[in-house]
Amino acid sequence: MANNKRTTDSGIEINPIYTESDLSGFDAASKLGAPGSFPYTRGVQESMYRGRLWTMRQYAGFGTAEATNERFKFLLGAGQTGLSCAFDLPTQMGYDADHIRSEGEVGKVGVAISSLDDMRLLLAGLPLDEVTTSMTINSTASTLLLFYQLVAEEQGVSGDKLRGTIQNDILKEYVARGTYIYPPRPSMRLIVDTFSYCAKEMPNWNTISISGYHIREAGSTAVQEIAFTLANGIAYVEAAMAAGLAIDDFAPRLSFFFNAHNNMFEEIAKYRAARRLWANIMRERFGAKDPKSMMLRFHTQTGGSTLTAQQPLNNVVRVTVQAMAAALGGTQSLHTNGFDEALGLPTEHAAKLALRTQQILGYESGIADTVDPLAGSYFVESMTDEVEKLASAYIKTIDDMGGAVAAIEANYMQDEIESAAYEFARNVDKGDNVVVGVNKFAEVETTKNDVFPVDKKQQEDQVTRVKALKTKRDNDAVEAALDDVAAAARGTQNLLYPMKIALSRMATLGEVADVLRAEFGTYQPH
Repeated sequence: MANNKRTTDSGIEINPIYTESDLSGFDAASKLGAPGSFPYTRGVQESMYRGRLWTMRQYAGFGTAEATNERFKFLLGAGQTGLSCAFDLPTQMGYDADHIRSEGEVGKVGVAISSLDDMRLLLAGLPLDEVTTSMTINSTASTLLLFYQLVAEEQGVSGDKLRGTIQNDILKEYVARGTYIYPPRPSMRLIVDTFSYCAKEMPNWNTISISGYHIREAGSTAVQEIAFTLANGIAYVEAAMAAGLAIDDFAPRLSFFFNAHNNMFEEIAKYRAARRLWANIMRERFGAKDPKSMMLRFHTQTGGSTLTAQQPLNNVVRVTVQAMAAALGGTQSLHTNGFDEALGLPTEHAAKLALRTQQILGYESGIADTVDPLAGSYFVESMTDEVEKLASAYIKTIDDMGGAVAAIEANYMQDEIESAAYEFARNVDKGDNVVVGVNKFAEVETTKNDVFPVDKKQQEDQVTRVKALKTKRDNDAVEAALDDVAAAARGTQNLLYPMKIALSRMATLGEVADVLRAEFGTYQPH
């Protein structure tokens, strides 16, 4: 047997063989339990996929609201079971399409949403009382949520009938992604106000998707991904409780969002360890009593950063391996990337093939036939324990620094991720980490790949629409409503109530963000 050392992406050494001795001291009763029972290592539902498959939620969003609405309907027609929407950078950063800073970016990496009119077009003809909708939006999450609710109410669907998720995870923006607007502490206020608002107005909506996905995309290890994500989760819980919310009133609606990379067994262990860690954190640290408060429910997306522009069809295999890891790890919903996403937005052909990948895994592979099929594996249980131990050490370090916000302000998480990303890139350059088609088995590309076309006219049409809206609405009513938003920002009132009134009077996303910029300031990284 070869003696060469092998490690996971997190640096965990992998033994040539695992035996019962690798689980010495392993207490199955306390560490595993039954599926659907504390500590949820084996899954958050008793029957898992035997009862219902994970939600197949393909990501879409580009150009105008009409274009994305067409893609939504295409995917629903192909058998998708949940909607997932990406927004363009101006929308994410709180700028309308007609703002000078939006020029050249409108509709490019997601759909442009500047007003209630845009949201009406995005959701036209969609049964909002039947579908679940996930929106990948953070700094302006509360605004997009209110747009969604207003359109639903116009369709006769009340807030208690709406189901879905807003990402709304601002802390990871400071750590890994960069689409922040305001400083961390006023941003946390917006998030807590959203928790409180939804508890009363939209009780079945997931108010946050605490995201490790972008932490991993920035170059973290699997261990860092769950450690930093759970540390951020702790900060959100602490902020909500400090604002007077009871743990079991908001915690059941917290959800998580993780990445899936190629090292299948470490990824499976990561998901299992994350569930166990969160269950213990919520029960022991915060005194949660409701079992739903202790359940770590999560969405998974396959790893965008693992996709290669070279030999792009190889990405079909990568996505399949990653999707299997997510399903074997017990995800509640899944997005599979298109094979051409290293080249541009996914084409319809690639998006459909990515969805078919999930459907084949769910209906043909047999992995959904039993709950947590890898439980009891010497390798998987040992790996789950090791990931849990290393992640716990990170969380303790962050606690000792004063929590996630303090750690972010000290640049701790950012530095750790940067070091991990550098180490991985160096190992690829040296050939120690093999990337098929890039640093091994490379070949001269001879075929031309179709790339999603960017329609410049769609961008121009969106700018024209926003400008027209601002001339035809009742601007006095808009100004009065925005003044109320500013007053609420200066005080302690829940911001979402005056924001909803302003948006219903046709104030734009950018105008609401500008009011909050004036009151809260903008974040400048160190």
